[in-house]
Amino acid sequence: MTTDYDNVDIPRDRLGRPMIMQPNGKRTAYRRCTTFVGCLEDTYGLQQWMKRQVVYGIGQNNELALAASNTDPNDKTGLGQIAEQAMEAAGSGAAAELGTQIHRWAELLDLGQAPTDENGYRVADHQADLDAYQAATQHISFTGIETFRVHDEWKVAGTADRIGLWRDRPTIMDIKTGSIDYPAKMAMQLAMYARMTPYDIPTDTRTADPEPLDLNRGIIIHLPAGEGRCDLYEIDLAKGWGACLIARQVWSWRSTKNLTKQVDPHSDTPQVASWELLITNAGSLDRLREIWTRAAELGQLTDDLKKLAKARSRRLAA
Repeated sequence: MTTDYDNVDIPRDRLGRPMIMQPNGKRTAYRRCTTFVGCLEDTYGLQQWMKRQVVYGIGQNNELALAASNTDPNDKTGLGQIAEQAMEAAGSGAAAELGTQIHRWAELLDLGQAPTDENGYRVADHQADLDAYQAATQHISFTGIETFRVHDEWKVAGTADRIGLWRDRPTIMDIKTGSIDYPAKMAMQLAMYARMTPYDIPTDTRTADPEPLDLNRGIIIHLPAGEGRCDLYEIDLAKGWGACLIARQVWSWRSTKNLTKQVDPHSDTPQVASWELLITNAGSLDRLREIWTRAAELGQLTDDLKKLAKARSRRLAA
């Protein structure tokens, strides 16, 4: 199955995270946009669906059932591979692969190129989808197609499907070939893209959008694969950005360290929480600001504490 970064020529780490060039000449791993916004997603329904697909897939393939029965339960890699094969046997990847192909053909159309048969798919079999896409988007002037963007402060990066003029405003847009019944994650993703900076991969340089993008409204281009229709939906980016702010707190909390400390059960002496200890153990920049503000209010923010807090701030921001 094709991922959303297979065709992006950018260095990546072993987890698939894009490695973005920094002013100091070094690359830093950025969190993928889809991963960043996914921390608030309710995945219960998806997990249950995947379980059903795996069970069904194994039931359709005796070889997979035999392989599963002969695999050590502690062999995570082996069982994971069997589960992936079972998903494929159940046909769960077929719709996603078709959606990826339709997405690719739409890109070619917007680039002024003619789609061709590829990856086992024939253009003629899906011409109704492509005709519907062109009809729905004929009045949109696309100014960006599959553009890579970064949010340096939050260390997030990703590829925006489209940027186009919508009612005379440069607007972030996304093509969805599957269900859009749960748009919360979509609103977050487009809100992030709208606030990101264009990043030129060949030169590792940041550029600027010719005009500021609309931060309140985005467009979902719904092109359900195989249905021969395409509909446009406005999506609320202001609410999506509010959720992104929550997501940032979630990721900050997940990176919190030093939450536990071994204690001596025979010691009766409580440890006093000094300003130095509070600063050293601050798990986020927000918590560090609270400590700084409180110490200043009490007139106890010494120069040494300021230096310690600034050093801690640099470590947290790294």
